[in-house]
Amino acid sequence: MQSAEREPIYFAKQSSLVGELTIAASAQGLVALHFDDGKLPGVFDGKKMQWIESPEKVAAYAVELEEYFAGTRRQFTMPLDLRGTDFQKRCWKALLNIPYGETQSYADIARAVGSPRAYRAVGMANHYNPVAIVVPCHRVIASDGTLGGYGGGLDCKQKLLQLEREAAN
Repeated sequence: MQSAEREPIYFAKQSSLVGELTIAASAQGLVALHFDDGKLPGVFDGKKMQWIESPEKVAAYAVELEEYFAGTRRQFTMPLDLRGTDFQKRCWKALLNIPYGETQSYADIARAVGSPRAYRAVGMANHYNPVAIVVPCHRVIASDGTLGGYGGGLDCKQKLLQLEREAAN
């Protein structure tokens, strides 16, 4: 029996305003942007991955992120390879429509994806967002204006929102 082929995923680490990040790309585009915890999953979206460290393969993604953290990039142009359920992808695409420097509530996103009562499910979709920062789940807050959860921590979310507010003015 032949073993299943493993999809090559190219990655590199990058320092940022919010700590060390792991940037990962498939042949189709950015597939993951994680707050670095020193671990790379063996399986991603149900497929076995072959992680290959290659700063060259992710250099264009790294440049856009550097520009973002410098406050000079307000919109990412990199190709994305979003992997998740249909609902998650609808949520992530809705996040891409939140203007730089602004926020929307989980309920706003639920309405935008046609499921007005699914604000908790929107929160879970944000939790599983594989490309944090680029797909700006940090711009989603609770209806009462509080920050809510964030994979990189609330301090990180606050820093990203502050960066955008300051650069937008």
